[in-house]
Amino acid sequence: MSDASPDADVYAIASKDANPIAAPDLPYRPPVPRSYRPRLALIGAGGIAEAHLDAYRTAGFDVAAIYNRTLSKADARRDAFFPAARTTDRYDDLLTDTTIEVFDIIPHPEERVELIERALRAGKHVLSQKPFVVDLNVGERLVELAHNNRVKLAVNQNGRWAPHMAYMREAVRSGVIGNLVSCHTSIHWDHSWIAGTAFENMDDVILFDFAIHWFDFLSSLAGDRLQSVVATTAVATSQSVRPPLLAQALVSMEGGQASLIFDAATPFGANDRTYISGTQGSIVSSGPDLGRQKLRVATQEGVAEPDLEGTWFNDGFRGAMGELLCSIEEDREPENSAKDNLKSLALTFAALQSARDRCEVAVGHAHRRVQVPSAD
Repeated sequence: MSDASPDADVYAIASKDANPIAAPDLPYRPPVPRSYRPRLALIGAGGIAEAHLDAYRTAGFDVAAIYNRTLSKADARRDAFFPAARTTDRYDDLLTDTTIEVFDIIPHPEERVELIERALRAGKHVLSQKPFVVDLNVGERLVELAHNNRVKLAVNQNGRWAPHMAYMREAVRSGVIGNLVSCHTSIHWDHSWIAGTAFENMDDVILFDFAIHWFDFLSSLAGDRLQSVVATTAVATSQSVRPPLLAQALVSMEGGQASLIFDAATPFGANDRTYISGTQGSIVSSGPDLGRQKLRVATQEGVAEPDLEGTWFNDGFRGAMGELLCSIEEDREPENSAKDNLKSLALTFAALQSARDRCEVAVGHAHRRVQVPSAD
């Protein structure tokens, strides 16, 4: 062994002072069409409908109709958000209404597929609630159906327009930090609010219903570079609800790596942190929750701390619909297209199968959602 001792600043992890610089001006805000303002129909008036309607009212979008099998629920949503909207419990009436061009379809996947298919066949552009489908083959069929009927099909992956996630994505895409090397997200919060709700019946509520936002985020950064995933779930000591509240995934990608950690049994001191490294810089986003995040972008030129505007709710929902409307106006594929979302789902399904079978799973190998048992 050499007697020479390495310099501490070389051997250890050491930081250096950096000059503060202006933050890059990136298009992270929710997109808005220049002049296209179609009449929209909201399909479904369940719990998440409130977030959709609040976002559309803020954006000035025209929700002309609200459908629900229980008419009184549609009436309540109308009265709260769009008093001039028409309500109905007859889906066929909206399919034949030529004045309504765009459907926002939010029921659960089991009943959503038929609603999407019928809307596409009727020539309606569709925004599907996430998760888009639970079977990639079904998703591919719907993508092809949209293409054949010359309409747009997008997915409400609203996390893409959460201000901090949108800024980080645009920073990576624009080359601010060079080529992507790694992405590591760790989220620590209390998800025990699901007690007594339908979510408590979902064994994979964390790794699927919640984590799908971050699988989609990672997919939007790395795209076809994603290769395989190893995932696990666990029941936390003394947790008060049934399904596992702990989940994690290690993702291999060409020339890089990623990790996702979800500690949903953290009653105090919630924290959300994402670190992205590239060949020419890095980005860190951290804060006490998903709505309050501070960013730090470090490059050779110095360190920037962008002052972001907005919050996930309702910027995320405005962004998902706004991007669909922009794509219709500009006659292009939406960034949140269903076709692109199949890549996110392929990663998600691989993680679910990995957690169930306790092995590494190649992205694209799992074609459908599998249930991860809550316990041995």
